[in-house]
Amino acid sequence: MSVQQDKDNISLEWIKDQLNGFADLIDKTSVAPFGQINLLYIKSVTDAQTLSRHVIAPFYEMESISAYQDYIMTYPGTEEATTREKAIDLLLSGYVLLGIKDMIYFFDAMSTESSGVSETSAESISQGPSDALTEDIAINLNMIRRRYKSTNLKMETMVIGDVSKTKIAILYDDSRVDHNVLKELREKMGTLKVDILQATGELEKFISSDKLRILPKSIITERPDRVVFNLSEGKVAIVLDTTGYAIVLPSIFNDFFTSMDDKIQFPIVGRFLKLLRIIGVCMTLWLPALYVTLTSYNPEIIRVQIALLIAGSRATVPYPSFVEVLLMLMMMEFLTEASLRLPKAIGPTATTVGGLILGQAATAAGLVGNIMIILVSAVAISNFLIPLNMMSLSIRVLKYIFLIAAAFLGLVGVVVCVVGFAMYLCKQRTFGQPYFRLFFLDNLGKKKGGEH
Repeated sequence: MSVQQDKDNISLEWIKDQLNGFADLIDKTSVAPFGQINLLYIKSVTDAQTLSRHVIAPFYEMESISAYQDYIMTYPGTEEATTREKAIDLLLSGYVLLGIKDMIYFFDAMSTESSGVSETSAESISQGPSDALTEDIAINLNMIRRRYKSTNLKMETMVIGDVSKTKIAILYDDSRVDHNVLKELREKMGTLKVDILQATGELEKFISSDKLRILPKSIITERPDRVVFNLSEGKVAIVLDTTGYAIVLPSIFNDFFTSMDDKIQFPIVGRFLKLLRIIGVCMTLWLPALYVTLTSYNPEIIRVQIALLIAGSRATVPYPSFVEVLLMLMMMEFLTEASLRLPKAIGPTATTVGGLILGQAATAAGLVGNIMIILVSAVAISNFLIPLNMMSLSIRVLKYIFLIAAAFLGLVGVVVCVVGFAMYLCKQRTFGQPYFRLFFLDNLGKKKGGEH
């Protein structure tokens, strides 16, 4: 099966021009005494062993170029491309373009990475793909390119770290990306000076322009499907070697409350789930502060029955409500950290039993009220609703600012913190994009970068 170079204007030069910007595009020429062949393929989706065993080795074992051409034509893995679109699709799928004399062949050398790919652990979903990025950048690029078969998906590579020499790949859709964002990222990466780079979190911290920020402005994800979805949204993905996470930027506040499950569910179900997460964030930030406010400053706001119920539960508590809340929140933080540090075999059991014993003993001893145990449990559960760990950690810290403000100023302090937090969100920018907007730029997928 063959395609002549001038058929439908399919030629090596045209194909290489279409794949311009592919850092993993390999263009080689193999020469033997009887002739030569041209090889063109995408390294991240092509199996090197198949290429070496069934394409290159037989070439040097043949006695003539005609015999090798007959071998390629009759091989079951050879495909015919009668149109430009099919030629590009075959290359993006992992086929090798073979140029022999004036003929073009497409040889099946697809690479499907499965070994070393594990299931997601930090971003689990109930439906959809379950594979996670690995510590091998070649496998990660393979998983991304298999899902995003487009000539517009460009890749740039660089090495960062004077000692570690960490390989980095920058991926973006050239027809959707904002080129101003891409330019700013290149400038920051070009001026980055570091000895050792081992984690995506380190790189995200280095390229951030706001050193005193409390909220993340770039998503760090282990899911290749999240990376692909954000690439289609016009964002940029950074994949590092030796780490199983990728950076997606620019990311807005709304992105951190989106689970990949939301894209699979019915629209009304997906919006309901996102609303639950927003309510969970509000509960995490406000519940401890409101408890202190309603207990110590403004009990007249709530109904008399509830005020008496809270007062009765705190009858034996020897210290102010602020100390009570702070003590239980810190104990919950200790349990959360212990569950992460302990071995997986005993971590959940030890922290669950420890939490139950501590809560029951503290209530029986009169150190905390029963309602306080309910409140702390609600705060902990609502915080875990956030799909991405970076935002979850930030919200965990922010709730103490609300708590301190409530302890000193009461309800006024809570209101001031809410207004100040909203103003802070409205002021923030992520690579020039407004941080506190409900949706990312919807027209990124319709316009060329730099036109909006």
